[in-house]
Amino acid sequence: MAFDGTWKIDRNENYDKFMEKMGINVVKRKLATHDNLKLTITQEGNKFTVKESSTFRTIEIVFELGVTFNYSLADGTELTGTWNLEGNKLVGKFKRVDNGNELNAIREIIGGELVQTYTYEGVEAKRIFKKE
Repeated sequence: MAFDGTWKIDRNENYDKFMEKMGINVVKRKLATHDNLKLTITQEGNKFTVKESSTFRTIEIVFELGVTFNYSLADGTELTGTWNLEGNKLVGKFKRVDNGNELNAIREIIGGELVQTYTYEGVEAKRIFKKE
C-alpha cells in the first residue's frame, strides 16, 4: 500500500493554532513544532502498525480498519475511535475521552508526500512528511 514506509516530518501548516485549540500549553506547543516526528507504517490486509518516534516518545500503535481502539496523544490526551480506508485516504474519527469533542484525521499521499490533516473544533492543521 502507498502508506507503507518510513516518513519523516518535513513541515507543518497551522499546527500551533490546532494545538492551542486542543488546550495544549504554549511550552508544549513550541516543543511539538520541533518534535522530529518519524512514522513507520506497515499494512497487512486490514491491520496497520504505526511506529511513532519523536523527541518525546516512541510508541507502536496497532489497529484494524473499522475497529475502535484507544490512543493517547503525546500530551496525554486520551482518544477513542477508528481508522477507515475511504478510497486512497485513511480517515480517522476520534472522540476525546475527557470532553467528548471530535478530532478527525486524514492521511493521504499527495505528490509523494504523506499529508496528515487534523480537524478539531473548526481548526484545521496539516503535518507533511517526506519518505525516508
